[in-house]
Amino acid sequence: MEILLILRLCCNCTYALLYKPIDRVTRSTLVLHDLLKHTPADHPDYPLLQDALRISQNFLSSINEDIDPRRTAVTTPKGETRQLVKDGFMVELSENSRKLRHLFLFTDLLLCAKLKKATVGKHQQYDCKWYIPLADLVFPSPEESEPIHQLHATPDHEIEEMKAKISVLKSEIQKEKKSNKGSSRAIERLKKKMHEYESWLLLYSPTIPFRIHNKNGKSYLFLLSSDYERSEWREVIQKLQKKDLQAFALSSVELQVLTGSCFKLRTVHNFPIISHKDDDESPGLYGFLHVIVHTAKGFDHSANLYCTLEVDSFGYFVNKAKTRVFRDTTEPEWNEEFEIELEGSQYLRILCYEKCYDKSKLNKDNNEIMDKIMGKGQIQLDPQSVQSKNWHVDVIEMNGIKVEFSMKFSSRDMSLKRTPSKKQTGVFGVKISVVTKRERSKVPYIVRQCVEEVEKRGIEEVGIYRISGVATDIQALKAAFDANNKDILMMLSDMDINAIAGTLKLYFRELPEPLLTDRLYLAFIEGIALSDPAAKENCMMHLLRSLPDPNLMTFLFLLQHLKRVSEKESINKMSLHNLATVFGPTLLRPSEVESKGHTNLASDIWSHDVMAQVQVLLYYMQHPPISFSELKRNTLYYSTDV
Repeated sequence: MEILLILRLCCNCTYALLYKPIDRVTRSTLVLHDLLKHTPADHPDYPLLQDALRISQNFLSSINEDIDPRRTAVTTPKGETRQLVKDGFMVELSENSRKLRHLFLFTDLLLCAKLKKATVGKHQQYDCKWYIPLADLVFPSPEESEPIHQLHATPDHEIEEMKAKISVLKSEIQKEKKSNKGSSRAIERLKKKMHEYESWLLLYSPTIPFRIHNKNGKSYLFLLSSDYERSEWREVIQKLQKKDLQAFALSSVELQVLTGSCFKLRTVHNFPIISHKDDDESPGLYGFLHVIVHTAKGFDHSANLYCTLEVDSFGYFVNKAKTRVFRDTTEPEWNEEFEIELEGSQYLRILCYEKCYDKSKLNKDNNEIMDKIMGKGQIQLDPQSVQSKNWHVDVIEMNGIKVEFSMKFSSRDMSLKRTPSKKQTGVFGVKISVVTKRERSKVPYIVRQCVEEVEKRGIEEVGIYRISGVATDIQALKAAFDANNKDILMMLSDMDINAIAGTLKLYFRELPEPLLTDRLYLAFIEGIALSDPAAKENCMMHLLRSLPDPNLMTFLFLLQHLKRVSEKESINKMSLHNLATVFGPTLLRPSEVESKGHTNLASDIWSHDVMAQVQVLLYYMQHPPISFSELKRNTLYYSTDV
């Protein structure tokens, strides 16, 4: 009994000596703030009250700074603990423009802040833009959401051009570091420019809407790059809302103190961009990741299930592949293989969805039906484990669901190698002139059939040619075309359209030399760089006339097809630039001899050459219709020497 009495006395003394004085200062600060608010500016006591308020606030700030910076909570003026649960950078669509914000989720409220520019001699601080008590926060359902009128998606070509600029800057920074004469001032200047470009990319690339609403009126709209983040924020907020939360309003001083604590509380300190990385940090993987999604277990009811795969690239995550929907099952067995291009990637994410066919669930923000996320997970791509020649088997656990998959990695150098087929009876790896002569056709049969099937039932498919097809399906079609299988038309009609699109891309990739030929590669690169429009027109048309007839006929046939695909851009999301990005580096590549002559860094995937390859195809796609007969008629007036 005596021990309990002593402990109680100690607690009272601790409160009286430590917490009570600070609590008095906090209360005095609130009183001073209210007094100042109601005192006329011309009153003689007004400057005295200002000084007193500033002294009180500085004292409270110094107390905050002495606290361990690793803390995750702040004490309210009422003595309650407010814990920071999650924070991160996000793009807010506000006043018809994109704003980079830092969101802080506490146990009882969500606070949106902007990082102020640092001033000399002062700590960086946040400026609160708004907050919502969690008791007042709701997620509007798709049918309740108002459609976005002010969202203008950034054109794909602007996004890709910015990636190209960032890659060029990375290359220049590496050259400066390796050079004995490389000055730190030059490196810092390049890093500053790269930071500017990367910040722009993070601001303008997100397109996935994430809307939150305050019961008392206003809605806020954020744009994310990944459904993974949207799901993560929604889940953690809904978990906190299960507690007995009360609505409240913060006074201006309380809000000022809370916002002031955010700088110390934050767990995410920088934008996820390369220029913030240390030199010894991993640059990530560049090349192709082969992933087989095998099975999933742990579902508590039958559903229509599918998975999507995401990887990080240039600081944000991109959806790269999607399995087929496995219907009415608790144990889907996809066994689908995908080839995913990596651009400095360090993580692989797998999201498992239940397919929704209810049109009432249409999201007005992007006119897409929202499928339910059943689980999600991610793994770090360890270069040592994935770069092995053998398949690496792994499992991702997500909300009691286990997804089994395998993966292996191949470098970009390996993907550039073109190995001619030893058998000249097939079509893959065989010269296009040999195939057309054997078939007595102007355009290879495989190209005509794949194009016909895509235009018949895939021209409105979202991400056609960008979304990976199932590798096993592509290999089955490859074998059928090589063997001249009589059932090929039946196979095409039954096959997933992305596999057919993937087969067409694979055919061009495996040609012994690119469609636009090794011989003309440098001429195309130099031609597209010409600044005079008339000179460029003459040069680019002259280069087409210089192609062998089978190559030219096939190129013009493909060109018209890609134009027809881009006409459905509003539905399939594939612009001319998107399509040029997919096909450009496949149709126009340097020969292996030239590649060895100027070996680039692995991180220079979006180099000047790749950018030029895209621009060459884009030039022809944007050009008025080009006629084979017209080109050949004009041959009489031009030399064919290049």
